[in-house]
Amino acid sequence: MMVLQEAGMAELEGLEFGKSDFVLLDEVTMEQFMDNLKLRFEKGRIYTYIGEVVVSVNPYREMDIYGKDTIDAYRGRELYENPPHLYAVSDAAYKAMKRRAKDTCIVISGESGAGKTEASKHIMQYIAAITNPSQKAEVESVKNVLLKSNCVLEAFGNAKTNRNDNSSRFGKYMDINFNFNGDPTGGHINNYLLEKSRVVQQHEGERNFHSFYQLLRGGSEEMLKSCHLHNDPALYLYTREGSAATTSNNDRMNHKAVMSALDAIGFLPEEIRSINQILASILHLGNVSFASDGENIKILGLDSVKHISELTATDPDSVSKSLLFRTVATGGGEVIEKGHTEQDACFGRNAFAKALYERLFGWIVSRINGIIEVKDYNPVLHGKNTVIGVLDIYGFEIFDSNSFEQFCINYCNEKLQQLFIELILQQEQDEYQREGITWQHIDYFNNQIIVGLVEQQHKGIISILDEACLTVGNVTDTVCLESMNTKLAQHPHYTSRKFNPSDKSMDFQKHFRIRHYAGDVTYSVDGFLEKNKDLLFQDFKRLMYNSTNPVLKEMWPDGQLSITEVTKRPLTAATLFKNSIVALVDKLACKEPYYVRCIKPNEMKSPVLFDDARCEHQVAYLGLLENVMVRRAGFAYRQLYARFLQRYKMTCEYTWPNHLMSSDREAVEAIITQHGFHDDVAYGHTKLFVRTPRSLFTLEQERAALLPILVLFLQKVWRGALARLRCRRMRAIYTIMGCYKRYKVKAHFWEVERRFANVRTMADYGRSVQWPTPPAALASFHRITNTLHRRWWARQIVKNIPPSDMLEVRAKVAALTSLSGERKDWGVGRAWERDYLSNVRDCPQTSSGFVRVSRELKNKDGYGQVVFSGFCRKVNRFNKSTDRALLITDQFVYKLEPRKQFKVLKRVPLDLFTGLSVTSGVDQMAVLHTSSHDDVLMCLQPGELCPNQDRVGELVGVLVDHFSRDCPRCFRLAVGRNAARPVCSSQILKPEYQTSGPQPPPCESTPSGPEQPRDLWARLFNVKNLRLLTDAELSAPFRRGRRAVFLTRLFGDLQVGRRRRWVGLMEIWCFH
Repeated sequence: MMVLQEAGMAELEGLEFGKSDFVLLDEVTMEQFMDNLKLRFEKGRIYTYIGEVVVSVNPYREMDIYGKDTIDAYRGRELYENPPHLYAVSDAAYKAMKRRAKDTCIVISGESGAGKTEASKHIMQYIAAITNPSQKAEVESVKNVLLKSNCVLEAFGNAKTNRNDNSSRFGKYMDINFNFNGDPTGGHINNYLLEKSRVVQQHEGERNFHSFYQLLRGGSEEMLKSCHLHNDPALYLYTREGSAATTSNNDRMNHKAVMSALDAIGFLPEEIRSINQILASILHLGNVSFASDGENIKILGLDSVKHISELTATDPDSVSKSLLFRTVATGGGEVIEKGHTEQDACFGRNAFAKALYERLFGWIVSRINGIIEVKDYNPVLHGKNTVIGVLDIYGFEIFDSNSFEQFCINYCNEKLQQLFIELILQQEQDEYQREGITWQHIDYFNNQIIVGLVEQQHKGIISILDEACLTVGNVTDTVCLESMNTKLAQHPHYTSRKFNPSDKSMDFQKHFRIRHYAGDVTYSVDGFLEKNKDLLFQDFKRLMYNSTNPVLKEMWPDGQLSITEVTKRPLTAATLFKNSIVALVDKLACKEPYYVRCIKPNEMKSPVLFDDARCEHQVAYLGLLENVMVRRAGFAYRQLYARFLQRYKMTCEYTWPNHLMSSDREAVEAIITQHGFHDDVAYGHTKLFVRTPRSLFTLEQERAALLPILVLFLQKVWRGALARLRCRRMRAIYTIMGCYKRYKVKAHFWEVERRFANVRTMADYGRSVQWPTPPAALASFHRITNTLHRRWWARQIVKNIPPSDMLEVRAKVAALTSLSGERKDWGVGRAWERDYLSNVRDCPQTSSGFVRVSRELKNKDGYGQVVFSGFCRKVNRFNKSTDRALLITDQFVYKLEPRKQFKVLKRVPLDLFTGLSVTSGVDQMAVLHTSSHDDVLMCLQPGELCPNQDRVGELVGVLVDHFSRDCPRCFRLAVGRNAARPVCSSQILKPEYQTSGPQPPPCESTPSGPEQPRDLWARLFNVKNLRLLTDAELSAPFRRGRRAVFLTRLFGDLQVGRRRRWVGLMEIWCFH
């Protein structure tokens, strides 16, 4: 055999601590194995490897090797990089799961008191510590529940035995589900064979389950009072035996921890209260006693019954009836009540107490599973869901008196030992032979014969027990033993006193012995059939199902069946346990196993005593020596050529990215040769075998160094592909957008042309036509076209106005410019006469005289035309008013006396007037301002033409029109309380509307302010642009030729002569 090369552990620990891996022993003998194990135990090194198997010796003391620093030291490291530890095998299982997406499991085995429960807790803590580095809340919640569940399950499933203060009295297998990132997403717990007989009876020096003592000693006074309990366990039959037992457990502190864990997991306050009530009901149930009264029996002291009724939310009479009577269905379908004997009543009471606790424990496990189960899992979205299983199950037990429970427990350990043999010893050697690897066979004990003794169909012990339970009549445990003696007489691993009369350690008709892999165990047949039947009267099931407590009702779904419906005989306890263990072994067999083999150093729980004989016995029956032999001669790692090549091909230039060799084996040989590992490997028919983990670790290191480079390369290629894809998509998008925009532009032109096709023949020249909404590209063109249409429409209106009406139109436009929005009524709806004093209809009595006087003044002063005339009431500086006549010509302003034949009282050149002020109301007040500050305040008087005529607007219009057209200079206008506003030609018409020739200089007297003339114009007429459009402005978004054709088809030839400014004015006028 080739000796396994020393890995790094020997370099990390000195020789004074012995060999850290039993594979490194000089000779594989039991003496050297035990010497090394003892030396490491005495030096405080409780962990030792056998390859990837960890051998753990219970130190019976606290050790400072489980902190955060230790976790960090083992995180992501290979097995041989650090001294042996539970963390190393936990990390190896986690890495195998994460790297190869393969389910793994950690099997913790050993006899009771060897430290299996503590080992499982450390493994769980390590897995929780190394996962979820990003601290996701949902992952942290799952981790918290998984860790807290250990505390709860220990309280309800562990108890003090004579060998162990915290012995697991049930089997636990926990699956932890991980996502593709390696973070836990949920889990599931399976429990096996709770030792419920401990609820009603314990051996001397042992205790009931921890939960009872924690409730009595740790519960608050208020809670105990509500449950009718006292804090002394000696007061209750079921806890009396263990009340005085010494233990290292602090029940008060543990109770607080359990209550906190239940709350953290997610149990509701009502559920926690129900749990305490059920525990209290079991304690009260134990104190129910019976006495015979002739043929009948009665309950002594009904207080306990009342307490049970209150705590279980049932009827007191129903509780008493269930304890004293049993409902039986006859063959004819008749239902009768059969009274119990005192013995039957005690049996029923104890069976009810055991069933209550078993249902409670099962409900707690299922409730935890419901909280931590993987929810909304979709393999397509979330990737492969991988699992790490952790098995913590009761160890092999040999007591002074071994009963049905020890029989089942030891059978379970036989099955697990068989799995270990098959996976570690048998399958490995068979694989070497299959693959053609040179190998010298190693003999080992195969315990399949013992497993067959227990579970074989028709001949096994379980089948014999089931047959006895199904037999009609009075079949006793003794009869069952005789049946086993008859059928198993020739089995080499079965014996009884009948076959060995001289062996006085066994009694006739009571004991039988099985030669287990761990040693000979003598079982007492007393109670085997009763425990196998696991009989519980149906009356108790219906009683609990009818409880008003929803939690309790949920635990007893089978209670809904009536007595006539319950006909099928349930499976026996042994068969149910066998089926669950077979399913467990199948589940473990499909995973990659990692083993922790726990050894108990002594029976005294001493941290310094090492019992050589006891430890040697455990080493022998665990098959550790054979395991060392197989590992020394075997290979640490094996993998199919294709999978090995797929994982490590990037480490060799001849295999990356794809090899050109004739087979995958040749490519793998190229990888091994390049790294110089040819002396450390063997080539099988389909697999590569690597002898030492160091070679594999070297490959992993090189692969890890190359992965970032490959990832960057793949990212570059992928990003380039994505960029090209995006580029093609963008080009396609822009092409589609361009075509669509062109279509929308054409469609807009077509729609405008359709709507305005007959605009010239319409009565309103298309003013009522609704313009279509333009696309964004034609927004500017739409505004320009709309403006052109308005101008064309205004031109059509203006050209139909007679020349005689143009003065009035211009004056009204000027008034609109000045008064719109400032004065409500300014006479826009009537005809403006201007010269009212010469109008016969307005001044019938004085018009002739005024006509004569105005003619004389015209001849004398040579003015061109009358701008405005009318009666007014003048107010002087002394607040005296007199009737006067006002005559405004294009050169002078005359103040006339109407009572003296229109005598001229005052003549003022029109050029001296600088402004006009009017009010915003309906009054006719007006103030003419002069440059000499000799202002004229007057109130215009209506004539007989219309008594309520508003002439202020006409006065404003004619003056503003005159000053803007004939005297282009600044003329201020003030309306109401607003500040004076300058009005000049540049404000009425923009320069584009002016005729050719010299333009007036900008008004220097224009006051600065937030509202400039251009803005004022836009505000007055709600029009932003009144300019005639230039070719440059009409050039976008289409060509000039098409624009001219389009506009001509719409509006015809737009004349741009001397009257174009009036087109703009009429546009304003008509739109307002």
